[in-house]
Amino acid sequence: MAILCDSQIRELIGIEPFEQNVKRPGKVSYGVSSYGYDIRVGSIFKIFTNVNSEIIDPKRFSEHSFVTVDTAVTGKDHVLIPPNSFALCETVEYVSIPREVLAICVGKSTYARCGIIVNVTPIEPEWRGKITLEISNTTPLPAKIYANEGIAQLLFFKGDRTCTVSYADKNGKYQDQPGLTLPKVD
Repeated sequence: MAILCDSQIRELIGIEPFEQNVKRPGKVSYGVSSYGYDIRVGSIFKIFTNVNSEIIDPKRFSEHSFVTVDTAVTGKDHVLIPPNSFALCETVEYVSIPREVLAICVGKSTYARCGIIVNVTPIEPEWRGKITLEISNTTPLPAKIYANEGIAQLLFFKGDRTCTVSYADKNGKYQDQPGLTLPKVD
């Protein structure tokens, strides 16, 4: 297995909109990097709250477990994640992974140095859609997350051979998700 470099990413991976990684003063970086692609967090966030005393159950997930905030509606460039809390959000980018590639999504160090962790997530061969990201605020303080700026990096690994069964072959439950998708069990 080999990691893809910047020129191979544009050539092999479907990313829309695709951005070069250029200096954007005052912004958390995004776009193609040496060996990956820095993705942006979108404007819609589902921030977990205990106001309804819900229990988190991945088999019976309740929409009463969170509040939805859309920065495009609020007019703010960020959301606040409460202390020791969690949010789901979607990427700006729509990603299409080829059959011979596996991607790993990892958080950016700018946020990690603030105690904000993006869950490490594999993105399987032939998966398509906007990525639903999981962001944890591990600090005892509120944390700002800036919409439409970099939040995580995708690392792409090309296999020595094509996989036998892809995500599309399995009819994966999160295939072609249009945006922020809640947990579900088939």
